[in-house]
Formats: sequence, C-alpha cells, structure tokens
Amino acid sequence: MKTIDRITLRSSLARAFQVASNVERWPEFLPHYRWVTMLSRNGKGGLVEMAAWRPFGLFKYPTWWVSEMTVIPGEFKVLYKHVRGITKGMDVEWSLTDAGGNTVDITIVHEWSGPRWPLIGKLAADLVIGPVFIHAIASRTLAGVKSHAEQA
Repeated sequence: MKTIDRITLRSSLARAFQVASNVERWPEFLPHYRWVTMLSRNGKGGLVEMAAWRPFGLFKYPTWWVSEMTVIPGEFKVLYKHVRGITKGMDVEWSLTDAGGNTVDITIVHEWSGPRWPLIGKLAADLVIGPVFIHAIASRTLAGVKSHAEQA
C-alpha cells in the first residue's frame, strides 16, 4: 500500500518545517488529533504516540499509533516508522521543499505491506486502510498545517 498526499502553502520553508515537525502542538490547531505525546526523546526525535479521529459524517472513528520519529532539519524531512498499532511496520516520510516565491510544497508518503492478517491483510490495506483512513487523516493534517503556517 502506498498513499501520497501533497499540498502547497504560502510560507517560508523554515516556518512550514517548524509547524510540520513540532507534532506535540498539532492538537492545538488540528481538531481531528485527539493527542500527540512524546513517550521518549533522542537527539533527532523520539518515540511518539498519536491519536486522531477519522470522521464519517456525524460519527468519528478513533485511530491510534506509536511511531519512531526522526527529524532531519537539513533536508526538511520528518520520518516515521510505526511500531505499535494496526499500522505497525508502516514507513512515513514528510518532505518539504521550497517551491519559490515564499511557497512550500509538502508531500507525505505512506508505505506499508498491510496488517499481518492471513489472506486479507494486503487487501484491507490497499482498499480500506490506505484510502479510507490514512489518506483522509493525512489530507486533513496537511490542510491544518497549511492553515496554521500561513497565519504567521
């Protein structure tokens, strides 16, 4: 399973990267995030627990995962390796690039072989988890990061 989400925003690259990589502050401006907690830290990031809502009309489905997060400031990248939750084993890369004229392109790539469910794991990832959950949450996250970064 591979999902790619992109957005362009009007901001400096430094500001956009600060908003995108300071995940503990996400629940302050991303209403679909229930919480983000750094469970441990190292010099490049740490172990981060995240929980978000996936809305379906009036109904909100709770999601949760824990990732090893690595922030690479010189490359304007944030990498995640999901280590707990249904998406265990998923690799996520946030890449921010200067698009010129005080605009920034942000791309999020999620790659995963799916849950270890016999017979249906890959199908579940390709047909439901990726497009229905991951893309829906990532697109909302990008829209919120855009809005917050552009407010400065």
